[in-house]
Amino acid sequence: METVILAVVIAVVVLAALGGLLVGTTRRRKPLPPPPPKAPDITAPPAEPHVGEEAETPRDEPRRTIEEVDLPGGPAVVIEEPPVVEAPAIEIPEPTAGRLVRLRARLSRSQNALGQGLLTLLSREHLDEETWEEVEDTLLTADVGVLPTQELVERLRERVKVLGTRTPQELRGLLREELLKLIGTDVDRTVKTEPADRKPGIVMVVGVNGTGKTTTTGKLARVLVADGRTVVLGAADTFRAAAADQLQTWGERVGAYTVRGPEAGDPASVAFDAVKEGKEMGVDVVLIDTAGRLHTKTGLMDELGKVKRVVEKHAPLDEVLLVLDATTGQNGLVQARVFAEVVDISGIVLTKLDGTAKGGIVIAVQRELGVPVKLVGLGEGADDLAPFEPEAFVDALIGE
Repeated sequence: METVILAVVIAVVVLAALGGLLVGTTRRRKPLPPPPPKAPDITAPPAEPHVGEEAETPRDEPRRTIEEVDLPGGPAVVIEEPPVVEAPAIEIPEPTAGRLVRLRARLSRSQNALGQGLLTLLSREHLDEETWEEVEDTLLTADVGVLPTQELVERLRERVKVLGTRTPQELRGLLREELLKLIGTDVDRTVKTEPADRKPGIVMVVGVNGTGKTTTTGKLARVLVADGRTVVLGAADTFRAAAADQLQTWGERVGAYTVRGPEAGDPASVAFDAVKEGKEMGVDVVLIDTAGRLHTKTGLMDELGKVKRVVEKHAPLDEVLLVLDATTGQNGLVQARVFAEVVDISGIVLTKLDGTAKGGIVIAVQRELGVPVKLVGLGEGADDLAPFEPEAFVDALIGE
């Protein structure tokens, strides 16, 4: 029995072994991995780069030959130096002596309205009340002012009565004398820039917007340089973006240094620094250009007073010049009153006098403020700011 069982077990084992062998032979063999690619021949030329489909066709442009290729050691590449920007040449301003005489033709409009108008009326054979009223109207139209007009007409009536017969030459001389009396010939009209006990002289320029104040400050620098003075400019108009640039340009033309601060900065600080720089540099004059204050803006006018107080921590102001537009007429007198309340005005600068028929404003503004007209602007040119000379002015008004 045991022999039979053993034989069965052996048979089962043999059959199992044969079955596994048959199954193994029927399975598909797994393919072997491909052999690694052959390394390229290092002597072969590199392949052309392929960038998209365009690289499949050869390039049409010709290839450069060896002679056309820049080899090391070839001609050096020349690098052009940037052009040297030269500083603007310093100008020599026109002398100020007699400048008003040379600009006499610019007063032609005022001459026709005031001087020639008066001479025509006074030359009438009969000077009745209607004629004298026309004389008054002519003076008032020329912005002479009410009180000065009344004074002038009264004196003219008396002198004409005494004179009797009136030749054109006699009338011209008579009118010249009376106008000179109104304007004043014994007033000191020099711009104070040379204090006896110190340097520099300090001049502050004030005025409302639109009167040409910054331009006048630049032209005044030219006047001073023409008279042999050295100048520092203080750009204390920090509220108008172009004001400091404009003033600096004026200064560079005559070799004057400009002190400026940040836009919308403190004007008093700029003015203080300008005087400090002027002292350290040893210049003769410091000109301070202030912002164009609208006379109705109380806060701005207070700030102008602050600028004056801060500057005077260095030294007293020698001049405060008020710039007025001659074409504004009586409105300029309103401006003058307000400025005079804030700072002590010491002189008047009348601009655009060549563009108005109202030359009488010279008389009116002096009477209103009690200070003299010291400078007049008679054009757009750089040297068209002239020291005011009463004789030359009156001669221009009434003609030869």
